Amino acid sequence: MPHIAGHDRSQLLLLPESLDDYVGLENPVRFIEAFVDGLDLAASGFVRVEPKETGRPGYMPADLLKLYIYGYLNRVRSSRRLEAETHRNIEVIWLRRHLKPDFKTIADFRRDNRKAFRPVFRQFVLLCKQLDLFGRELLAVDGTRIKAVNNKDRNFTRASLATFIKLADEKLDDYLQRLDQSDASEQTAGGARVENLAAKITAVRGRRERCQAMLAELDRTGEDQISLTDPDSRAMAAHTHVAVGYNVQVAVDAKHKLIVEQQVTNQVLDMGLLTETAEPAKAILGEPHRVFRRRFCLSQAAMA
Repeated sequence: MPHIAGHDRSQLLLLPESLDDYVGLENPVRFIEAFVDGLDLAASGFVRVEPKETGRPGYMPADLLKLYIYGYLNRVRSSRRLEAETHRNIEVIWLRRHLKPDFKTIADFRRDNRKAFRPVFRQFVLLCKQLDLFGRELLAVDGTRIKAVNNKDRNFTRASLATFIKLADEKLDDYLQRLDQSDASEQTAGGARVENLAAKITAVRGRRERCQAMLAELDRTGEDQISLTDPDSRAMAAHTHVAVGYNVQVAVDAKHKLIVEQQVTNQVLDMGLLTETAEPAKAILGEPHRVFRRRFCLSQAAMA
């Protein structure tokens, strides 16, 4: 018996299948479509909801928001990877109706509407409440660390800046002494060596001045750290190593493991963050909860 063969790719079909046939009725993209279409994006703070009368037409914010929600559900965060999905993923092609924005358009949408994503999350939580998806009996609250785009080499503390300035002063003293020795023995010291030392002195002085400026900025703001690439990020312990990032606190309802409330902060320690996350979650759900946190349990009476 021969094997089952597919259609010839060059064969034209008289009655091609509808794109809608490739997406089942229970597919999550249909929920994404219905959920976003029911939102008031202008009230949530999204820009360019109403198109301008002149200029080149742009993408609807609703279409780009659908793409981002799909990426969130499927752990696709990169703008370039989301662009690739619009070309090859049948679910995304259905959701986007064959629209294929480039990665810069996708990234700009997230940058321009950063504050508007939180109201969308709140609307989703309220929808889950209306659908009775929350058990409203037990909330689990815990924190995690997410990495920022800021490298550790681009993050400085007061101690590291003071240490570098001290080392720079020692290097400058050493280079200057070596220059003096070269001047005293001009017959044995070549000109290239002197130029090399002078270049090193200029480079060390430049780095020292930048460190001194960052230390002055910390004194002005009262902060303990400064990050150059991502100014809001901080160096903090993440599992067994130290990374530059953010502290994320999440409150999850125990019934279906749905997130009720989340807070993103650059506070290094978790001290005091439990209440800031648990209390808004209780207010959203409308009734008292028993709250559990790793290494630490609070009864309903303690949270009341």
